[in-house]
Amino acid sequence: MTQSGTVLFHLSDIHFGLEDNRALDWVKQEIAEKRPAAVAITGDLTMRARHREFDAATHWINSLDAPVTVEIGNHDMPYFNPIERFFDPYRRIRAIEDKVEKEIDLPGLAIVPLKTVRRWQPRLNWSKGWITDEALARCLTAIDALPEGTRALVTAHHPLREVGTQGTALTRHGQNALEELSKRPVLAVLSGHVHDAFDIMEETVHGSVRMIGAGTLSQRVRSTPPSFNEIHWDGEKLEVCVRNLDNVDTADMQIVDVPEDAMPPRVPGEPVAPVNQVPRTDPPVH
Repeated sequence: MTQSGTVLFHLSDIHFGLEDNRALDWVKQEIAEKRPAAVAITGDLTMRARHREFDAATHWINSLDAPVTVEIGNHDMPYFNPIERFFDPYRRIRAIEDKVEKEIDLPGLAIVPLKTVRRWQPRLNWSKGWITDEALARCLTAIDALPEGTRALVTAHHPLREVGTQGTALTRHGQNALEELSKRPVLAVLSGHVHDAFDIMEETVHGSVRMIGAGTLSQRVRSTPPSFNEIHWDGEKLEVCVRNLDNVDTADMQIVDVPEDAMPPRVPGEPVAPVNQVPRTDPPVH
């Protein structure tokens, strides 16, 4: 990987409440030493959106020595307070409100947020993604307003893959979002949720969109150890290195496709149903 140009760190699914402190200490030190131009955190800061979890998450995020933008994940919506969830869902993260869904403008490159969570959905599983018309319009308006020649990295929590039948889609209206993004100068969509890294091309009728996923920095690992993405942009080429404490090669850290069921396996003591692990394989060559 070339070391010139712009360096970004892409983190996701930290899950304070079941965080991996060794991984978090390592990432914080890497940020202090490498001083990336920006850090994009693509959601699920907490496990159950409890006050103490947000206190820990916001304290850690505010301690990072870099510009930070944060997406909200499905685990960050209040679980046990429906009134707060519906009427003030971001109240518990006001300590970092200046970083939530924040656009970061860099020379020739912009990080543009796309919200994929909703306070409610007309289906039973609210953990999956849903892109509203308003959320997509905000993202597209921001991209269209960029200076000529500037490229965009779109940040979202859920991968923009709409799979299976309409009733079990991973991200509702994701296909429409991909089609609109493919018409614009978008380098890639950065996301999380799956807890394994990936780097795939998604085809649409208007062209292809690169989707890059970061793994987790929590104990809720799926098929790979805790990790984050180090992204290099030299003005022409975007390269991704999956960094992890076990020094596993990037190709072995990336899954080949986005699973419809992205729920990680159960951690002892956590009331979450297990799922099958996703086999690791080399990603497509771009």
